[in-house]
Amino acid sequence: MTDGKSRPDSSMLRVGLRDVARIAGVSTATVSRAVNRPESVSEALRNRVNLAIEQVGWVPNAAARALNSNRTGTIGAVFPALALGDFARAIDAMQDALAARDNVLLLARSNYDPELEFSQVRKLVERGVDGLILVGHSRAPGYQDYLSRLKIPYINSFVYETDAVMPCVGPDNAQAMAHMVDYLVEQGHRRFSMIAQTTRSNDRALARYEGVRRALEHHGLAIPPRALFEGKWSIAEGRALLRQAMALDPRPTALICGNSLLAVGALLEALSSGVAVPQQLSIVGYDDVEFMSELPVPITTVRVASDEVGRVAADCVLDLLEGKPSQGQRIPFEIVIRASSGPASDI
Repeated sequence: MTDGKSRPDSSMLRVGLRDVARIAGVSTATVSRAVNRPESVSEALRNRVNLAIEQVGWVPNAAARALNSNRTGTIGAVFPALALGDFARAIDAMQDALAARDNVLLLARSNYDPELEFSQVRKLVERGVDGLILVGHSRAPGYQDYLSRLKIPYINSFVYETDAVMPCVGPDNAQAMAHMVDYLVEQGHRRFSMIAQTTRSNDRALARYEGVRRALEHHGLAIPPRALFEGKWSIAEGRALLRQAMALDPRPTALICGNSLLAVGALLEALSSGVAVPQQLSIVGYDDVEFMSELPVPITTVRVASDEVGRVAADCVLDLLEGKPSQGQRIPFEIVIRASSGPASDI
C-alpha cells in the first residue's frame, strides 16, 4: 500500500550518483568530493559535475552524503524553550555558525523535562544527527551511556564549570548572580526576597540560587526560607510570586528574580498594585529580553552574551566531530543597571 507520495530509497540515491558520474565522465567518489568538499576539486571539474547534476535532476542530500562520509552534516539541539530570550538569540547564532561550515540545525524542545529531553535526543539520533548541543548538565539517567555507546559528541550550553565532565559553553550562573547581590548590597539593601524558576531538574536555576545564597552569606546576610519562592517560567507566575513576596512582614527592599519573565511579571504586578519601583522595592532579573529595557520602569538584569554561546557551542561540537580537542569556553556576562533598582529604602 502507498500513500501516493514517492520517497527515494538509498538504492535510488546511489543510481542518481552513478548517473551524474557517467555523464560527467568521472568516478562516483569524484562526484561526492565535488558536492561535499567543492574546494578539493578544480573549478572546471566542479562545473562539469554541476552541469551533470542539473541534467539528471539529481538532488544531493544528507543520505547521499552519509553514503560517502558517514556524516549527514546535521547537528541536533534540544532547548528547554525556543520562543524567547537568550535561547532564541543563541539558536540564531548557532544556525549561522553551523551554516558557515556547511551544516544544518535540527531543533527540539524539552519544556524543562529531562525524560522528554532524552526522548527528543533519541529521535534526533534516529534521524542521523552527527552531534548534539544540549542545555545544562542535568539529564535523565542513561543519556551519557547512550551517547557514548553511539560515539555521538555533544556540548552542554548555558553552563560553565572548570571541572565539568563534558565540554560546556556558557556563563558561570552562580558567579553572575553573586555579582548582582554585591551590587544590591552596595546600594544598602539588607532585606531580600527571591523568586526563582523551580530548581528541580534545572541546574542553571539551582546555580543562580546558590550564587545568591553564597554572596549574601559573604556579606553576613541571608534570604529566609519563607522569602524564597519557586515557580514556572512565565510572566503570570512572576506576578503571582510578587504578591507572595510583598505579603512578608517586614517587606523586602530588594527582589531578585531568577529569569527575565519572572522579573517582568514581578515589575508589572508591583506597578499595578501601587508598589513604587525602585523607591519601595528594587527588582532585578537574569537574562536581558529586549522588552525589559522598554517597560515603564526598565529592569536591571544580568546580560549574557547568548549569541556567543550559540556560536561557540556550534564550533565546539563541529571541532569534536573533526577530532579536535575542546574543553568548551566560559562566556562573559555583565550587570546592566536600569531604573528598576536603586538605594534601599525603609518605606
